[in-house]
Amino acid sequence: MTGTDDPQVFRLGYVPGVTPGKWVGVWNERLRDVPLELVPVPPGEAAALLRSGGADAGLLRLPVDRTELNAIPLYTETTVVIVPKDHLVTAAEEVTLADLADEVTLHPLDDCLDWDGPPGEAAFERPGTTADAVELVAAGIGLLVVPQSLARLHHRKDLTYRPVTDAPQSQVALSWPGVGEEAPDLVEEFIGIVRGRTVNSTRGRRGQEATAEKERPTAKAKAKAKAGNERGRKAAPGGAAGGGGRRTGAGGPKSGGRRGGKPRRR
Repeated sequence: MTGTDDPQVFRLGYVPGVTPGKWVGVWNERLRDVPLELVPVPPGEAAALLRSGGADAGLLRLPVDRTELNAIPLYTETTVVIVPKDHLVTAAEEVTLADLADEVTLHPLDDCLDWDGPPGEAAFERPGTTADAVELVAAGIGLLVVPQSLARLHHRKDLTYRPVTDAPQSQVALSWPGVGEEAPDLVEEFIGIVRGRTVNSTRGRRGQEATAEKERPTAKAKAKAKAGNERGRKAAPGGAAGGGGRRTGAGGPKSGGRRGGKPRRR
């Protein structure tokens, strides 16, 4: 059991192909006292990881059950087909699903595209993972349609890919549990980072602290100015008396001249 004084850690789950590096870098600059722990998770287990509390938030692919998880769509991925470098498909800059109608296409069990299945002729058996399917493409068994980030993740020198213009696309989203509830402070911080909020934004714990810190010197300046005004008011009567004394002294020489002589007797 951890105590309330234990240091906080923000755990961020992410599915294969998603690259959270740029956001993690911003986090480390802004929240140096709160470590960010990356938790890689297979696509089919991402929602369960968040529901169980294994991560505070996650970068995953839609769809998710919106009755259990919040989700903010971040970007849409290009869909590509992975082929051997000497395949006829490489003659074109991009292809359509109809261009793949006569091809054997692999459909891994962890496929993350929202469709019943890829075009063309189905392979005899479904590969267990996208990584397994890439190996089969390299062996000349068939082709594979995936989000471009997965094609890059599983890059091989003997394979290449081409965009498929009319295939379903994958959407990457930031998700966290607690539907209908206010996002926890650290989740709100990460939301601000992925949305491009500045460090001085009033949203999130760090923004509120920065605002308070910015306002504190202003309050001190006001107190100092008030004290100065009070000292000025107290000094004013003494200043007037001093001025009167100076005026009396100024008349001194004239009266002293009269005092020096005596009246003559007649």
